[in-house]
Amino acid sequence: MNASGTWKVGALAEASGLTVRTLHHWDTIGLLSPSRRTPGGHREYTEDDLARLYQVLALRSLGLGLETIAACLDGGVDPTRLVRDHLAGVEAALASLTTLRERLQHLDAELTAGRAPSTTDLLDALQATGAAAVPERTQVLRDRLDADQLRLLQDRATAVGPAAHYLLEVEWPELYRRADRLRTAGVPPTDPKVRRLVARMDELSALFSGGDTATSTAVRGAWRDAPQAMSGERPGSTEGWGDLADYVDLAREGAPE
Repeated sequence: MNASGTWKVGALAEASGLTVRTLHHWDTIGLLSPSRRTPGGHREYTEDDLARLYQVLALRSLGLGLETIAACLDGGVDPTRLVRDHLAGVEAALASLTTLRERLQHLDAELTAGRAPSTTDLLDALQATGAAAVPERTQVLRDRLDADQLRLLQDRATAVGPAAHYLLEVEWPELYRRADRLRTAGVPPTDPKVRRLVARMDELSALFSGGDTATSTAVRGAWRDAPQAMSGERPGSTEGWGDLADYVDLAREGAPE
């Protein structure tokens, strides 16, 4: 660190474990640009730049691409939300598996002892598998997509890897929220800010549908008809999202308001 409290690119590269070439590239693509330059044109990174670097590295460690990371950070999405949501999902999955393990062990003990499991034991085990408690979003999609389309979404999500959780649970709903804020502020759907949001929505749709038009259309219908379930928002917070769906369609088509 310099006496002025800034970092030269070489020092920052050494401290972060990155290469100078990587930092130069991230500056070129706008992912991490230094806030200051010396009179001679040399890069100087401030504490705010270091905070952004930490966010970039945290998101990259979860498998997100550089373009996605840039879109998330520039859109004001808090990276801590990603970590907390992901952690909550992992903990919930562990709790469910622990419950299932205990109930299956009980069934195994009963059968080994030559006793027929009770109806209660069987129903408890069935519930623990998740067959009796389907998440609301999953049920909404099952109501609108056929088996092949559901399998396609699952396969694509698996292929995306760890980033799928973030893209589906955090970024996609946030894109809709930001579009709704622009709509309620009176920004026309043809405004470039709105068009960029919708373009990102469509990019995510193509990522998870593999470009299958019928599947993408069905998922859009789910967002239109059941925004609370799809976004995970609290009851009442998605009022007016039917109008938002029309607004997004106008932005997508480039039609006048």
